[in-house]
Amino acid sequence: YFRILMIPVFSWMYLTASTREDVYRAAAVVFISSVTDLLDGWVARRFHMVTELGKFVDPLADKLTHGALALCLAMWALAALLAVKEGYMAVMGLILLKRGKKLDGAMWFGKVCTALLFVGMLVLFLWYGMPEAAANGLILFMMAVMAAALLMYVPVFRKMKKEA
Repeated sequence: YFRILMIPVFSWMYLTASTREDVYRAAAVVFISSVTDLLDGWVARRFHMVTELGKFVDPLADKLTHGALALCLAMWALAALLAVKEGYMAVMGLILLKRGKKLDGAMWFGKVCTALLFVGMLVLFLWYGMPEAAANGLILFMMAVMAAALLMYVPVFRKMKKEA
């Protein structure tokens, strides 16, 4: 819940930033949000506190954070790809849920995608004045990772659909 509450905070801080220091403050909030994601997952697994609600809210917080970051940074193509990927996963998840099946947590490639998106967007926040070619290259890399994760989820959902 903390990470979801931080979304309007860093969005407002970034969108109203007038100095480089203001941008760094917004990036610090994103960094804190990312660290709490790691700590939350570690605590839940370490102390056997994994819940069904947590399995839903944690990835939701990730997706909302990624979407807000992409929109703040005006990465429209990345935001569109994110919407396609998450839309596909949501629709397939609902179809399978109606059939009594569901993914039991994120797959390794989904976790890698999430981590790389957080790191990549944080780099874009922190490297104020990054050369345009480098920024575009980083955005294309993040999009390639996201597309690869989507393509890797397709056979997982197909197999689950056949089993249902």
